[in-house]
Amino acid sequence: MRVLVTGGAGFIGSHVADAFVARGDEVLVVDDLSTGAEDNVPERAEFERVDIVDAEALGSTLSSFSPKLVCHLAAQASVVVSVQRPDFDLDVNVRGTFNVCEAARTSGAPVLFASTGGAIYGDGAPLPTPEDHPPQPLSPYGASKLAAEAFVGTWGRLHGLANVVLRLANVYGPRQDAHGETGVVAIFIEHLLRNEPSPLRGEGKPTRDYVHVGDVARAFVAAAEGRRAGTFNVGTGRPTSTVKLLALLQEAAGTKLEPNRVPLQPGELQASAVDVTRIEQELDWRPEIELAKGLRDTFDWYRKQR
Repeated sequence: MRVLVTGGAGFIGSHVADAFVARGDEVLVVDDLSTGAEDNVPERAEFERVDIVDAEALGSTLSSFSPKLVCHLAAQASVVVSVQRPDFDLDVNVRGTFNVCEAARTSGAPVLFASTGGAIYGDGAPLPTPEDHPPQPLSPYGASKLAAEAFVGTWGRLHGLANVVLRLANVYGPRQDAHGETGVVAIFIEHLLRNEPSPLRGEGKPTRDYVHVGDVARAFVAAAEGRRAGTFNVGTGRPTSTVKLLALLQEAAGTKLEPNRVPLQPGELQASAVDVTRIEQELDWRPEIELAKGLRDTFDWYRKQR
């Protein structure tokens, strides 16, 4: 199958591209390299440098490649940036997703969209949170993803395409950027490798649902093979506090450094975890990588990159 992956030079997108290449598919990665790196693109995949906000360039690229499936992962993914620049979020996450949906429609290709399983639901949701819980995002990032979901679902229903929304929990693993603010695992590892105190927000009390990027890539393949429209959470269903997360990483690193305690940033959640019952039942997907092992393997990967 011909598969186009937007954001395929980034952290999650490159693993999704890897998974489809490994399956034997013909893969085209589309990325503007604003946060991704061309080195992340699989060797057996094609690459085009395109900004999804540029509708004309994106449409031309899809028309030339004629994909049978579009995995849409290109996004502005920072909650803090979204609070500071909500107009930028609107352009990339909403307008960009609209452009992807429209370009995919002309090729007759369904869209698998990477949404958020934390920022969508907001604080106060039941844990783990099912897909039918009313969304109450706290940040422009969550709002932009919710609006993008609406276009993905509407374009699927309007044009008879099996479009899928995958609401991802907190994804971690190799290739995550340690220099932004969206990947706490990578940030912790970077500080531990430098033997420096890690920044621990909110006294380490906030909880998240940490899912390995390898499991997430398998979820995209499961959605492609399932050919079933819908919205599915992708996570483990288990909340883990950031203080526990840091303790597991310190164990992997063999360190006992006192963290640098800092307050939560505006728009950040106190707690989140997603209910994965639907994707288990309908797409036969479930997480396979246990957190402690995933963190050890991820730490070892970063250590080898130094």
